[in-house]
Amino acid sequence: MKIRITLCLTAALLVGALVPSFGQVSKVEELKYPPLPEFKIPVPTRLVLDNGVILMVLEDHELPLINASVLVRTGSRLEPAGKVGLAGLAGTVMRTGGTKTMPGDQLDDYLENRAARVETSIGTSSGGASMSCLKKDFPDVLRVLADVLRNPVFEETKLAVAKNRLMAAIARQNDDPGDILSREFTEIVYGNDSPYARSETYASVSAVTREDLVEWHSRYYHPSAMILGLVGDFKTDEAVALVKQVFGDWPKGNVIPASTKVPEPSSVASGVYYVEKNDVNQSSIAMGHLGIRKDNPDYYAVRVLNELFGGSMGSRLFSNVRTKKGLAYDVGGGIGSEWDYAGVFEVAMTTKTETTAAAIKALQEEAKNLTAQPPTEAEVAKAKASILNSFIFNSDSIAEILSQQMVFEYYGYPLDWLSRYRAGIEKVTVEQVRAAAAKYITPDRVAILVVGPKEGMDQPLSTFGKVTNVDITIPEPAAGSGG
Repeated sequence: MKIRITLCLTAALLVGALVPSFGQVSKVEELKYPPLPEFKIPVPTRLVLDNGVILMVLEDHELPLINASVLVRTGSRLEPAGKVGLAGLAGTVMRTGGTKTMPGDQLDDYLENRAARVETSIGTSSGGASMSCLKKDFPDVLRVLADVLRNPVFEETKLAVAKNRLMAAIARQNDDPGDILSREFTEIVYGNDSPYARSETYASVSAVTREDLVEWHSRYYHPSAMILGLVGDFKTDEAVALVKQVFGDWPKGNVIPASTKVPEPSSVASGVYYVEKNDVNQSSIAMGHLGIRKDNPDYYAVRVLNELFGGSMGSRLFSNVRTKKGLAYDVGGGIGSEWDYAGVFEVAMTTKTETTAAAIKALQEEAKNLTAQPPTEAEVAKAKASILNSFIFNSDSIAEILSQQMVFEYYGYPLDWLSRYRAGIEKVTVEQVRAAAAKYITPDRVAILVVGPKEGMDQPLSTFGKVTNVDITIPEPAAGSGG
């Protein structure tokens, strides 16, 4: 592959350029590195079919393989509050339940005999589908993908299997303290009524019917709501012609109404929260509040701030909380960002039960020190170098690049956003990083969540404010639930 060959040549040139330097300096800090070479990102062919499907295509002739990806304008954030789990079940059974022309088990055999794959899913803010196959099977497998997207039957027995698996996951949801911490902290920050924080329950899963899945598909799965990406060993004009042949007769459908858009979270319930879990001998701690969106003008400064604050083994959190104070098994964090809604600023760690309060104080201190002891020139330079030096490895395959381009298209970002990213990081100044820390991290208005045993803490959690106990009891399933 051209990109990988370029990487190897670039590495060789860099090593060659550095060899004389080792004999000329006495400290590693004195080494001088050549500027990073220009990284040209392949641009996909983009066109819109008459029925509204957005098609994005990139050729890759390294292997006789072809992959397809689909993004659909849907997501679990659009579920009714009483049927949380509906979207995920629809995404699963769309594939396992088969189509009007091929039952699910027969579809499995068909694909297995061709060493091919077709998968579907629905996440928080999008639906997805994917396909991979040998070049010779591309026309047939692409038709299967189209059939799965267009004509799923949501077979009842497959829905029952998917619901039972989801019920089993609910039964285990309190086993791992890390899972509890992540789930409950998200709910605290976004609010328990937010679609970004809701979790499946026995009742909500039991309430989902096959008719719900059929209606969900009818509402959201239309060509006008789809982005289709192709990457692999084909000629672009031939691939485009095949896509038009396979998808072209699918009626455009309705544009999803604006009323389905989810309001952005706007507040955080600051305070101290506690989940009692007595079958562990450590405390899992999270602290934070709302973050930002990726289209925030301060995004690049925040990205650099995150790197120096908690993004690596040389970051402040790791160096001070784990290495110097010895308080954490693991620690990290930063200001989270999502494409079209606010992410979460979070710092999290695990520590011995008897150092719980000391660990919370250490996290608070590090957050406050971002303004009390603002990032230095050296910290910012190191963080920027780390981001830029690893940048190319985030886009080291044609398939990865196409996937990123599809995401930009889906969320309405410019298709050269990835190219702008590197330039944006390079332009970040120390003053911008300091301003971002002061603007987007407010240590006096954070939520603090602790998951751990009741006995053995070095100080009571009330030291940090009024404590709200979080009930994570799993309500018993109703008789006959699970399918």
